[in-house]
Amino acid sequence: MKPKFVVWLEDVGIKDVPLVGGKNASLGEMIRELGSKGVRVPGGFVVTAKAYRYFLEKTGLRRFIHEALHGLNTKNLSDLARRGRLIRETIKKYEFPADLKREIVSFYKKMEKRYGVGVDVAVRSSATAEDLPGASFAGEHDTYLGIRGPEEVLRAVRAAMASLFTDRAISYRVDKGFDHLKVSLSVGIERMVRSDKGAAGV
Repeated sequence: MKPKFVVWLEDVGIKDVPLVGGKNASLGEMIRELGSKGVRVPGGFVVTAKAYRYFLEKTGLRRFIHEALHGLNTKNLSDLARRGRLIRETIKKYEFPADLKREIVSFYKKMEKRYGVGVDVAVRSSATAEDLPGASFAGEHDTYLGIRGPEEVLRAVRAAMASLFTDRAISYRVDKGFDHLKVSLSVGIERMVRSDKGAAGV
């Protein structure tokens, strides 16, 4: 069975935290359970944690990240900043594997059919280790607003994935005893809403 690289928000729920992270799982749960009660949650899709791991494996980034973090002392802030910046910039430079790229673009084009050509989206990171007992990764990773068009979406998704390696996120994982390569990131691509007409969140 083909791994789920991209899924609609309305097709996921709380049981899918390992696949889509806490934020996206909660948004999907809200769409599924509260939509019929009149609570409107902006729709969209998720580039899953499986897609993130596939990207790292296919491009050799997993090995690169492991080597870049080897021997890191997070108390050495200048070295932490240097290594983190190197990892983030390298991730953003790599293209997605062709099959994954096609799938992301296809889902965005389906969003355009739902909401209009060039629909603005929020590209929101959602780590698979968010909101665990004794640790909360909420706010550690980046979100990009007002993203429009397939190429901008692809760039923003890579940037969101790269934000798994901000200095603060690296340091937090070390402090909490998490293996850097065992925490994965999913990315939600959610329709933007006007802030004077509504709001989106969990």
